[in-house]
Amino acid sequence: MPRNQFQRMVFAFITVVITVHAYVFYSLYVVNGNVLMQINGTDSVLAAIKNQGGVYMLGTDLPIWACILIEFCLAYLLENVMGSPLSFKLACRVFNPAKNHPMLFETAIICATVGLMCPAMSFIAAWLYYPYYMGFHIVTLLANWLKLVCFNFPFAYFTQLFFIQPAVRVIFKALFRKDIEARAKEEQHFGPENEQEAVADIFRRIDEIQEEIAHEHRRRKALEEHVHNKLQS
Repeated sequence: MPRNQFQRMVFAFITVVITVHAYVFYSLYVVNGNVLMQINGTDSVLAAIKNQGGVYMLGTDLPIWACILIEFCLAYLLENVMGSPLSFKLACRVFNPAKNHPMLFETAIICATVGLMCPAMSFIAAWLYYPYYMGFHIVTLLANWLKLVCFNFPFAYFTQLFFIQPAVRVIFKALFRKDIEARAKEEQHFGPENEQEAVADIFRRIDEIQEEIAHEHRRRKALEEHVHNKLQS
């Protein structure tokens, strides 16, 4: 998908914009909606937030837009510094982007990103939404962090895998349509020009697979001999 730093930053920007709005909605309406309405005696979450003067964050009540802006800045920074580069490295440990299907590799990146970003952002949220009016205790902070991870991880995994990332890719392809088309033409240009070259590429790939299989057999045989020698000794 993204092939330079600018495109990666745009991709992360679109992802974080959608994700932060989804998480704010999930947190306020799905997780805490009933509690907010009961405490404020209202019939809607928005009325409850308006009645209490905003959303509790950093020891005070802030407007929803301020909460979204704070979470966006933190999530965007974390995504560019940790989430995006580390998730790519983790995916490369399991899949080879040059050999495996792009869908498998992209799915691995999404799973790695969720595994990194969900605990990290939940930890930040535990600080942002900590009930400072009750005093501060590290055990309470860690308990709130664990609770947020349990709430957020299932939501993050399924929304990122099935809804958010597909939507982000559609938007990204629309924004960089010309660049993606030019890249596809370049790949076609450097691909096999005729049937003979295509057949040669297939046989070349077969040789590579056979070499990989032979290497794996040699590795397993060496491991078996090592275990056998250990047992005898």
